[in-house]
Amino acid sequence: MGRIDKENYYLDIAQTVAERATCLRRHYGAIIVKSDEIIATGYNGAPRGRKNCVDLNYCTREALNIPSGERYELCRSVHAEANAIISAARSETIGATLYMACVDPDTGALIPGSTSCSMCRRLIINAGIQRVVIRNTATEYAVVHVEDWIREDDSLPDQRG
Repeated sequence: MGRIDKENYYLDIAQTVAERATCLRRHYGAIIVKSDEIIATGYNGAPRGRKNCVDLNYCTREALNIPSGERYELCRSVHAEANAIISAARSETIGATLYMACVDPDTGALIPGSTSCSMCRRLIINAGIQRVVIRNTATEYAVVHVEDWIREDDSLPDQRG
């Protein structure tokens, strides 16, 4: 059996971090790595001191049938990427890589094609993170160069006319 590559090693850790998530819809785990050291971890869950959705057995976005990717202001959770960034000093995140995995809490299956929401993208950009590696399957992943998120500014109206 071959040795696991570094990207999947860190993605395995991010996927394990996702096991702490308290969201009813999606379990995200994120870790920030710089110079081959884990700087911070984060998972999605309610802010410290507040009740989690799993404890309440209620999700506002689910109750209102809000599609994935919309109306995050109604969500109780702080996202995994945000929690990881909050736990790290900016001097540690500049030039770092964020590894992320998303798991369906009902089935335990990975959710391929997951990505950061627009709010988390802004945090990632400002934290100076260079790359985001997102798990799609047990061994396959997508790599996002944060410079692309800066260049393809999704907060501007479509300029194609």
